[in-house]
Amino acid sequence: MKTLLSQSEARHLALYHQGLFTSDVPSDKTGTLASLERLGYVQIDTISVVERAHHHILWSRQPDYQPSYLDELIADKTAFEYWSHAAAYLPMKDYRYSLLRKQLYAQNEAKHLPDKKMNQYVLDRIQAEGALKARDFEHSQKTGGWWEHKPAKRALEQLFLEGKLMIARRVNFQKVFDLTERVLPAEVETTIPSTDEFSRHLIFSAINAHGFASVEEISYLRGGNMRKAIQKLVTVLCESGELLPVSVENSKQLYYSTAKNLSTLGQSITETTHILSPFDNTVIQRKRLLQLWDFDYQIECYVPEPKRKFGYFCLPIMMGGHFIGRIDAKAERRTKQLIINSLHIEKEWTSDFHALAGAILRFAKFNGCTTISITETYPSIIKQKLEKIILFC
Repeated sequence: MKTLLSQSEARHLALYHQGLFTSDVPSDKTGTLASLERLGYVQIDTISVVERAHHHILWSRQPDYQPSYLDELIADKTAFEYWSHAAAYLPMKDYRYSLLRKQLYAQNEAKHLPDKKMNQYVLDRIQAEGALKARDFEHSQKTGGWWEHKPAKRALEQLFLEGKLMIARRVNFQKVFDLTERVLPAEVETTIPSTDEFSRHLIFSAINAHGFASVEEISYLRGGNMRKAIQKLVTVLCESGELLPVSVENSKQLYYSTAKNLSTLGQSITETTHILSPFDNTVIQRKRLLQLWDFDYQIECYVPEPKRKFGYFCLPIMMGGHFIGRIDAKAERRTKQLIINSLHIEKEWTSDFHALAGAILRFAKFNGCTTISITETYPSIIKQKLEKIILFC
């Protein structure tokens, strides 16, 4: 028998489990680790128009978050970098679930006859010299010629994907690679999971991070065979009672949850106004976002400029558990100015300008900015009201 959720209940459940509206996160790096483990991963992105995505995602759940906390987790070896559906930081406790992908990369590369000499050269240098960056291989001389930088960089990335190297740390966002045996804690389990074990991990990671999820969402960017394995195991888990089928009013989508997750529906939440990253775990699956919140969102930095509607790096705005619009902002770090190129309010809202201004002020502070300039807003009256509030804050 399916559990039927109202749209309001579904949104509440999703946001509660995403940690966006809870206030129980410690203010130090232990809170950062708790958020990372709760989410399962945070996506890494190179765009730095505002603070990078991984820091932005964690700050949205931990108001006192400092970028140094993530660096400390890497140094403590309680988190690591690898590939989820994209480049990501992951909790070290889930390390073994990265091994299937690493095994596939190694097998696939073996079929294509990689440059084994370059791979070995890179491994030998790191073995002898310690952790190295890609730029450390520029103009590296070898008897009979010069090694080029790009082949060495490709080798570093390939060896990383295969699991022979790990990213020990970053320096000015540049990856520093070291041998896996020198980075990985000795107590971490390294047995390769079976397909069923991996499927179970994906199922419960997604459901616990989002409150409930569909098979399509659980298998997001995982490939057809993995989706079939997940669907098969979901059926078994429903028969055993470990999973419960869930439907949401006005939606034909079938979701799954657990009795424990559904019991949190009565939990109170603090409805903070958020300016979210385009890569935030809550919004990264755009189809789910549209189904649950009726919010049609697209990041526009990959859209040709003439076709952009909201701006190069438009960020979703959430207020009171609803997505009300988006803001295109840029942090000018030299002048410490947050420039709001445009702000669009698209949904009905309570006209709580103080809450919106407060979110913008917090976002400016997070980005190291001390002043705010607003170019234009839609509707235009919002600009005047926000400027007046911000001026006196």
